Amino acid sequence: MANKIIQKTLNDLEFSTVLKKIEEYCISDLGREKVIQIKPIERSLELKDELNQVNEYLASFENENRLPNHYFDEITKEIYLLGIEDSFLEGASFQKITSISKTVNILLLFLKKFKEYYPTLFIQSENIDLTKTIITSIDKVISPYGEVIDKASETLHQIRKEINKIRGKIGGSFTNSLGHYSSLGYLDDIKETVVDNQRVLAVQAMYRKKVKGSILGNSKTGSIVYIAPEATLQFARELQNLKYEEQEEVVKILKELTNTIRPYQDLLKQYQEYLSHLDSVGAKAKYANHIDACLPRIVREQKIYFKNAIHPILWEENNKQNILTVAQTIELNKEQQIIVISGPNAGGKSITLKTIGLLQVMLQSGILIPVHERSEVSFFDNILTDIGDNQSIENQLSTYSYRLKNMRNFLRKCNANTLFLIDEFGTGSDPELGGALAEIFLEEFYEKGAYGIITTHYANLKVLASELENVVNANMQFDERSLEPLFKLHIGQAGSSFTFEVAQKNGIPFRLINRAKKKVEREKIRLDKTIAKLQKERNKLQAYTDALVKEKSIAKEGSEKLVEQQEKIQDKINSFQELYDNNQKMLSFGRKSNEFIHKFFQTKNKKQLQAEFLKWAMIEQAKHEKLKEEKIENEFRKSNNQKEKPLSKRERTKINKAIKVQQKLKEEQLKKTEKEVIPEVKKVRKKKVKVEREKAIKIDGYQFQVNDRVRLIDGNAKGTIDKIEKNIATINYGFFIAKSDVNQLELVQRAHPKSFPKKKS
Repeated sequence: MANKIIQKTLNDLEFSTVLKKIEEYCISDLGREKVIQIKPIERSLELKDELNQVNEYLASFENENRLPNHYFDEITKEIYLLGIEDSFLEGASFQKITSISKTVNILLLFLKKFKEYYPTLFIQSENIDLTKTIITSIDKVISPYGEVIDKASETLHQIRKEINKIRGKIGGSFTNSLGHYSSLGYLDDIKETVVDNQRVLAVQAMYRKKVKGSILGNSKTGSIVYIAPEATLQFARELQNLKYEEQEEVVKILKELTNTIRPYQDLLKQYQEYLSHLDSVGAKAKYANHIDACLPRIVREQKIYFKNAIHPILWEENNKQNILTVAQTIELNKEQQIIVISGPNAGGKSITLKTIGLLQVMLQSGILIPVHERSEVSFFDNILTDIGDNQSIENQLSTYSYRLKNMRNFLRKCNANTLFLIDEFGTGSDPELGGALAEIFLEEFYEKGAYGIITTHYANLKVLASELENVVNANMQFDERSLEPLFKLHIGQAGSSFTFEVAQKNGIPFRLINRAKKKVEREKIRLDKTIAKLQKERNKLQAYTDALVKEKSIAKEGSEKLVEQQEKIQDKINSFQELYDNNQKMLSFGRKSNEFIHKFFQTKNKKQLQAEFLKWAMIEQAKHEKLKEEKIENEFRKSNNQKEKPLSKRERTKINKAIKVQQKLKEEQLKKTEKEVIPEVKKVRKKKVKVEREKAIKIDGYQFQVNDRVRLIDGNAKGTIDKIEKNIATINYGFFIAKSDVNQLELVQRAHPKSFPKKKS
């Protein structure tokens, strides 16, 4: 792809406004510079690589392994100084170099670890050397605060040790002088102050000759003289000499360190370039996240299919005013090479045109675009635009002259890899003559195989679009009642200009509109009326179609939910059935076991019990294995379309494996079902007990009788009264007998169907 997108196209589509928005998301000055300089990328491989990097960065926002922070301080000055012989860097500069080296190292290690998540970002970082030598060398000499540390050299360590001693002596001598002259009453109330970073005595002017030292100043009134004590001055001179030696040693150390880092000048330049580029990629990704953009599918065949496309600048402006931005779906391909959009002004024709152009330029500049993820697009060598009033004052050209000059460039550059966008095609001259010339231009673009979108009011262009095979008419929809624009593009039909209707809506008197109609050819009015009528009918049909599609979607969704629920219910029924069968089996086993136990109670013969029990268990196991094998064999034959015939050894082995797998799955399913069923069974039992308790009869004054069915007030077990003595009832529960006070009982069923005694009034 040899990209030839010119600056005029970028200006027409307001590309710089998008770049300014992206710039706001940068974290460094160099990143901002890179964003402002973004242009359409010429090489297709480089473009795809850039788009993939931005897309991977965008994906990191929803990823647990988010990209590490890549903020950095610019080191352009430091890189420049490293290239000058005998120059040296300051501590703060080395601190910046350490910081940028650590940042890059962290990123390189991160991308190497997560290269499966970020393959393109990893490949882009793969050629950058990871080295800790720079960091280690600087950390040995420079502190985190940008100062040369004491251990940088033995000489520096010794000098700073001497400096600390001298400072101690200076402090001690000044304290002695302060105490001495203060006791003599020579000092002012403030006693001391600081002049030129040096402690001085605040001496009253009348005693200045009695204090030995050097006068460094006085107060504004002259009543106080600031004197540095003589003893302190001697130590201060020593300190000055040591500081000079310290500075000399620091410069020597910094020069040595600079010489150590100098061979890494190119690597540091690469580090800074890498972080600047990553900053611009990150800014694009953050902007994409803001406008809900994505990377559409890139295809080889020449094509544009933007589904639910949004103009990002318009979207920003509408959001500020709480206005809904209508998404557009548009497609250009071999069968739909050129689209001619017509219709009234202020209907959204120009915005649709600019949306396609801006999104295509954004994509070819490595910026993700706000479209549906199933959109498809290819790259164009040329994107040519003719949008707006291009009157040139400098060259003294009229709008039409300028547009003719522009058309000349179009004709020269147009080919099968060109996308052209022309707003108000053919305007600026006599309608008939200009329309005829515009018609010829459109035929030329068509013959050259160029792809494009034009907007027009010219009827002859609408007719030509319907005649050419791969050119289609389109219109922007209008509400036929309110004549308000709907901002929706409809492909396949030319649009009415609604000239007289819009004029009437805007308050132009009806008599003037009628006079205007008389001046226009009757056939043209009829054509316009026919187009308007067709458009109204199509709008109604479109609304009806949309409603049907919506209803169909809702019905389909409801049907899918019902099917899903039915499957879940069927699974539960199967699980319940299996659980019920197992329970019945357990009851059967229980009855058989009970039979063995009763027989043992009668005969007391252990051997007979063991033999019979073992025999019964073996029979049950054989039945179980046979049923299981038959079931698996049937399923095997059914899945393999086999008729009834003996199975081979290999098939038997396969079946046995399948049996084990199925058994394991059933056990897991059974456990899952039990977890679901047991709580429900407990609830049902609890409810049943509650219902039975409500049915129980408890009547004041009722005299319990023998054979009454009763239970304890707080109990569940029911029994029969055998006898009653002194309000103590003996209750037979079948397996055991218990006694209880009759006041603690409630009646379940009377022994005799006699009426209850009436309560005494």
